Amino acid sequence: MKITVGQGSCGIAAGAAKVLTKLESFFASEKIKVGITGCIGMCWLEPIVDVTDDNNVLHRYVKVSEDVAAKIAQAVVSKDFSVASEYEISEDDNSFLTQQTRVALRNCGLIDPENINEYINIGGYSALKKVVSSMSQNDVINEIKVSGLAGRGGAGFPTWFKWNAAKQSAGDEKYLICNADEGDPGAFMDRAVIESDPHSLIEGMLIGAYAIGAKEAVVYVRAEYPLAIIRLNKAIEQARAMGFVGNNILGSSFSCDFRIKAGAGAFVCGEETALIESLEGSRGMPRLKPPFPAQEGYWHKPSNINNVETFANVAWIIENGGQAFSAMGTEDSKGTKVFALTGKVKRGGLVEIPMGKTLREVIFDIGGGIKNDMQFKAVQMGGPSGGCIPAELLDTVIDYKKLGATGAIMGSGGMVVMDETTCMVGMAKFFLDFTAKESCGKCVHCRIGTKRMQEILTRIVEGEGKEGDIELLEELCEAIKDGALCGLGQTAPNPVLTTIKYFRNEYEAHISQKKCPAKECSNLVIYEIDKDKCVGCTLCSKKCPAKAISGEVKKAHSIDADVCIRCGQCVNVCRFGAISKK
Repeated sequence: MKITVGQGSCGIAAGAAKVLTKLESFFASEKIKVGITGCIGMCWLEPIVDVTDDNNVLHRYVKVSEDVAAKIAQAVVSKDFSVASEYEISEDDNSFLTQQTRVALRNCGLIDPENINEYINIGGYSALKKVVSSMSQNDVINEIKVSGLAGRGGAGFPTWFKWNAAKQSAGDEKYLICNADEGDPGAFMDRAVIESDPHSLIEGMLIGAYAIGAKEAVVYVRAEYPLAIIRLNKAIEQARAMGFVGNNILGSSFSCDFRIKAGAGAFVCGEETALIESLEGSRGMPRLKPPFPAQEGYWHKPSNINNVETFANVAWIIENGGQAFSAMGTEDSKGTKVFALTGKVKRGGLVEIPMGKTLREVIFDIGGGIKNDMQFKAVQMGGPSGGCIPAELLDTVIDYKKLGATGAIMGSGGMVVMDETTCMVGMAKFFLDFTAKESCGKCVHCRIGTKRMQEILTRIVEGEGKEGDIELLEELCEAIKDGALCGLGQTAPNPVLTTIKYFRNEYEAHISQKKCPAKECSNLVIYEIDKDKCVGCTLCSKKCPAKAISGEVKKAHSIDADVCIRCGQCVNVCRFGAISKK
């Protein structure tokens, strides 16, 4: 019997490190092993503790505190698991996992990410052995072609085509690069894979390096992922010690070494040529294309760049065959896709599903629906480069073409759910704030255009919008899409265009009526006290930082709208539901 504690960043943030220490202290003198694993994707239930036997989960405990850990220890020692049964995962919550099909996440939360033997014991590196012993470069590329694997970083470009272009480029010095600079707000798929299953990334990259003829592989990862960097470094050293990385891998003529580059976290470095500039020590700014990286990339040598999720699929495809992967998904979008399901959803975390499921199935069946049973309003797909999809399009099929038709994009996999309390103008402003700050500044359209859009949106949410602002935003959007140098600039207007397309009435209400329909924009909200509900407990007046609330004890109070700073503290402390936003 073994006890494992989830030690992904989400689990550690929720207190999993303390839970691990507590359990280790209980079993220090016992034969029962206490180990770690990565994130299984059920982030809303962390910390998570599994009791396993022969790699089968016998009991899964969720939201475990140090006190609950003591009860779990008691249950394990006594073999009476009824003492901790109330902390076991419910059947409803467990359906979050059972409704998924996991390829890229197949090992996440199941193995120790710091122990290469656990990866090998479940078949790890067998795909690499197959490649170097019995497959040519063309064989590998053809298998990836049959699979239909498209780049999971956002653009959805055929992986085999990029690999083949790099392979065919002249020159003995080539590079394979992994883009792990995950910059979308609300996205954490790549971080979870590196933290939880780093060897699947390494193996996939080695196979890619073999296919294109690269002798050096580089992982460009954002420095804000310290745990991912630590575990990936450890995994590389373990793989090198066992002959999977380095010279004459597994006794073959194939040699490839690894290194990690910690990036400063610039959003524009998600664009492959800007990433290459950063790798070379320059400021991260996109290059003009052509030439493409496959012909002239890192140090002007043929280079191939894919993201973490793309590489995490490769070993599975080689081991199981390209047709097994292409059998999942739709005609135009093959295989599975990982999403970071966040926002106003009951069960937030990592979701991997075959292409072809609908947004409704992911948000309501897997995600459990909207928090507090509020009304679903929209979902932002693709981060700052994506768009808002409204409730009336909830049955949209998840594939590249169908999502693109809505004005959104697949992106790297961010899926931010919004309910009726979300202001769509404010949401567009949030993403334009981000994009304007992250613009590299190389081209005028992006550098100046996003700033002007941000200023207009700010004016609207502050109640100072004017007639013609919507039309001006639309004009700026089209100009930026047509004139920006790179894909990130060209897609920056998407959140504004889609919110205007589907929620134009909210823009108009902000401008002409000076009202926020979602009651979220503080400058357009008035707090009122219902005198029939107010009992004069004085809690609100004591909490008000502006001293805007007055009234006698046990008598109805009132709010001076001219003094009120609209902080909402009064609503939070009122026990009688007497205060509301108008």
